[in-house]
Amino acid sequence: MNFETTDEHQLIRDAVGKICANFPDEYWAECDSKHRFPWDFYNAMAKDGWIGIAIPEEYGGSGRGITEASIVLEEVAASGAAMNGASGIHLSIFGMHPVVQHGSEEMKQKYLPQVASGDLHVCFGVTEPDAGTDTTSITTTARREGDCYIVRGRKVWTTKALDCERVLLLTRTQARDQVARRTQGMTLLLAEIQRPEVSISPIDKVGRNAVATCEVVYDDLPVQVADRVGEEGRGFRYLLDGLNAERILVASEALGIGRAAMRRAVAYANDRVVFNRPIGMNQGVSFPLGEARMRLDAAELMIRKASWLIDNDQPCGAEANMAKWLAADACFQAADQAVQTHGGFGYAKEFHVERYWREARLQRLAPISQEMVLNYVTEHVLGLPRSY
Repeated sequence: MNFETTDEHQLIRDAVGKICANFPDEYWAECDSKHRFPWDFYNAMAKDGWIGIAIPEEYGGSGRGITEASIVLEEVAASGAAMNGASGIHLSIFGMHPVVQHGSEEMKQKYLPQVASGDLHVCFGVTEPDAGTDTTSITTTARREGDCYIVRGRKVWTTKALDCERVLLLTRTQARDQVARRTQGMTLLLAEIQRPEVSISPIDKVGRNAVATCEVVYDDLPVQVADRVGEEGRGFRYLLDGLNAERILVASEALGIGRAAMRRAVAYANDRVVFNRPIGMNQGVSFPLGEARMRLDAAELMIRKASWLIDNDQPCGAEANMAKWLAADACFQAADQAVQTHGGFGYAKEFHVERYWREARLQRLAPISQEMVLNYVTEHVLGLPRSY
């Protein structure tokens, strides 16, 4: 096993870090408080080619793997951008994976170069109010009429919907009671979203407010059959192909938030003097920070293992899920301890750790909850009976 950082990976860290240095914590705090999408940052990342890092070279991307993409997102989050920065580019980096894997050649040529350049913004429409994690229970329908599908239904938690031109939309083309297996009969469409037939409403939420998350209602939206990803009825399978990659990337973002929180906490523990000594001399302050660092480093090892497996076309379901669980847990502990280290000032916005804390909490919920990861591990790794 080789744990040495490659020259390429270090160059990625240095280059992304250089861009992020132009967008300090104050920039992200303002974007968050004003609910303003960080277009300056997005455009800077797109200009230097980082949006298309995982898109094949023949379609305008860099053709790199999930490992390289995870390093980009880790560095973005670690700069202090946290989820406001990572979520702004996350879906463009990973979200088109089903199109790369299963889209027609015409679809790839038409859309992937625009995504890689940062000109086309795509969101993901999967979750529904009454389905949640039970994806097979979605009720959004796509009815075939000639060369079009007519889409009707409602999605929630569609990140970046206000700012996107297209949505990767999971629909039912066959009712659940008409298929042999509940995973059948679902179709993935790359639909237009800024249309009169689509209503988009931002959800008021605790954090990550620079990137809106929305409820989206589709009222007989026409979608060309040419904009269908792969075959009709196989959309759930196509969706699964991208889930492991997403969990690895989200884990990397959590790792980055943890790093940002630790940087602030350690600096404060060294500088803050109470009773004529830096508070970092107190084991009640230093020991929890030491534990947080160890948890982050342990999570990073699982992230690196999972990304190596996926980039080498090996099964990584267990590792991807474990990486997400471990990183989310370590991230939240680090952010929470950063607030605790700052004492009352940790609750003040000027020190930014409260923003990290709010965004770290999200990691334990999305895109899959900690409990659902445990369901996966107990069933597929330990061989225990399925609990749901």
